[in-house]
Amino acid sequence: MSTSKIQKKCERGIVARKKVHNGNRKQGRVKRARKSPKLLTGILRVMRSGTGTVTTPEGTFALARHGLHEGMDGDEVQVSLATARGREPQAIVRSVLTRATSTFLGRYETAGPLGAVIPLDARIQRDFFVLPEDSSPKRCGVSHGDIVVARIVEYPTRMSAAVVTLDRRVGSSDELDMNIEAVIASFGLATEFPQSALAEASRLSLDSNTELADDASRVDLREALCITIDPSDAKDFDDAVGARRLPDGGYELDVHIADVSRYVSWGSPIDLEAQVRTCSVYLVDRVIPMLPEQLCNNLCSLRPHEDRLTVSVRMRLDEKGAVCSAQAMNAMIRSAARLSYEQADDLLEGKQAQDVVVSDGAADGEAQQSALVEMLEVLDEIRAKRQKIRRERGAIDFETVETRMLLDTNGHPTGVSVRRRTRATDLIEEAMLLANESVAKMLADADSKTAYRVHEQPSPEALRAGLSALIAIGALEAAEAARIANGDPRAIREAIEKSRGTAYARVVNAVLLRAQKRAIYLPVNQGHYALGATAYCHFTSPIRRYPDILVHRALKALLAGEKNLGKGRLEQIKALPQLCATCSERERVADSAARASQKIKMAEFYQSRIGEEAWGTIESVERFGLFITLDTTYAEGLLHVRDLGQEWIRYDEEQFMLTEEATGKRWRIGDRIKVKVSAVTIERGQIDFLPVNMLHGKRLPVKRPSVKR
Repeated sequence: MSTSKIQKKCERGIVARKKVHNGNRKQGRVKRARKSPKLLTGILRVMRSGTGTVTTPEGTFALARHGLHEGMDGDEVQVSLATARGREPQAIVRSVLTRATSTFLGRYETAGPLGAVIPLDARIQRDFFVLPEDSSPKRCGVSHGDIVVARIVEYPTRMSAAVVTLDRRVGSSDELDMNIEAVIASFGLATEFPQSALAEASRLSLDSNTELADDASRVDLREALCITIDPSDAKDFDDAVGARRLPDGGYELDVHIADVSRYVSWGSPIDLEAQVRTCSVYLVDRVIPMLPEQLCNNLCSLRPHEDRLTVSVRMRLDEKGAVCSAQAMNAMIRSAARLSYEQADDLLEGKQAQDVVVSDGAADGEAQQSALVEMLEVLDEIRAKRQKIRRERGAIDFETVETRMLLDTNGHPTGVSVRRRTRATDLIEEAMLLANESVAKMLADADSKTAYRVHEQPSPEALRAGLSALIAIGALEAAEAARIANGDPRAIREAIEKSRGTAYARVVNAVLLRAQKRAIYLPVNQGHYALGATAYCHFTSPIRRYPDILVHRALKALLAGEKNLGKGRLEQIKALPQLCATCSERERVADSAARASQKIKMAEFYQSRIGEEAWGTIESVERFGLFITLDTTYAEGLLHVRDLGQEWIRYDEEQFMLTEEATGKRWRIGDRIKVKVSAVTIERGQIDFLPVNMLHGKRLPVKRPSVKR
């Protein structure tokens, strides 16, 4: 926004605070008093796109267009409902009861004697003004264009502008990555811990001998061989694994998880902050942790050759990989090595992995190296057998690819790393799944209250939505589609396996994955559809997920007998419904923020590649165009319908297809297409494509695509 525009807005805002609007009244006409609309009270949620919802005891309602008024995200508001013919009721904000936002991050700009702060949070769609008599810009040393923390002094109303004062200067636009800072602000991510939480974390420490002496229930497993296997850039190590073959042909599998709940007690400053954050957020260039660094990267991280407290599960498996028994315990371990997935894969393939230190100077280092390789082979055997068991019971394994932007020291993108599943990633996944299931079964069998991970069966309507398109492109037979529409998980898995290695693989996975409901946390066990598990919970990542801490506390209460429930445990049980709802919501926010940051850097990566041509696959078809994923980088972009030609184009929403009426040319999901990068919008993470095989001269007026009803 230009300075002149800001100045005009400031002037209008200041004037508006003094001017009273009397309305337009016709003389001599008596108006009939309108019946006051029924008002509902609820919590307002505003999205980055400007849309929003209001959650009330009577239900959740979409925000009407222009219905936001003076409301802001998180506010407790009173709304009325407006109903248009044939549409669901929509909410209009009538008043704000309680404000949720008191400070925000924004860009300071000067406009004559006034100042203005433009929020980086895209959900706050108004500017805030700094009055001429306010000395905070000078006190904070703020210049035009600096990023500041602004504190709201006067909230906006329909009669007056919003006023702020400046709390502190964060930095200049040159010092900060403004687009990522905008993501952090727009998704409401907390970047600083309260001093009380930091002070508590600084006082925490571990004395191994004292811990073992004071806690008779803690088992000393430091002599049992175990290792951590994580991505090469990981800093916090939640889990360690160990495995052995048994004389009867079966296996013993140990999964050790950081004992975070030993340090984070219910209601403590660290715990209260973790309840707000609920999870760590993995942005493209940084991690915003759930716990202070003293815990996540130090005391709770299972670093090699250091004593660490764990909650461990020892599982006995038969020769086919089925669970015979599972025992949970408080333990102390000492990890023998920290491997990356790449190192573990090299060792499994008989290669010499680089920089693997198994012992910390012991004379039997070579023997330990051999034992480590043998243990990896045992873990790999367990992986294969557990995958077979899960397949037979109807578990669905979607084929997904994880991309990660590579950045230089200044945060500029230099390339794209594509991570695919390997034997090493799968053996860790199977060990974690088995530990989660075993703990969930223990808790569910005892009817313990905790945060269970629940995945419901998808609705028939959601499943049928994309099946016609998959049949049309030859990826499915009609009989296969009928089984999928009935919710048969084996049919979904078979369709994915059938498509593997074909041109349809990505599209089949994408369509069937979109049909799934999102897994959530609930205080009662309802099973997990996609995993084919009768009971499931998250137990293995308490450093980065709050539900795992809740599960650890419930498990410890069960191990202790759970006869005399303490005040803290009773309070947790009472708070579980709200905690589960908050954790589910914040997980969605964290995932969205991570995707948004990756898209921003992907768009920045292609900014210097305008005009570059590449092959891709049409993954989604909408009325307004084609969403295409490129082969090499998995970058996603839009080819707008107006760039497909000058003829009328018809949209088939059942088969996800656009058809040029004059020629019959079709574009549908799964089609291969060569495109050229035409434009990027970095702050929105958007990439635009043009088709390579079409000539573009002077365009006629764009014709609106017709819609097949």
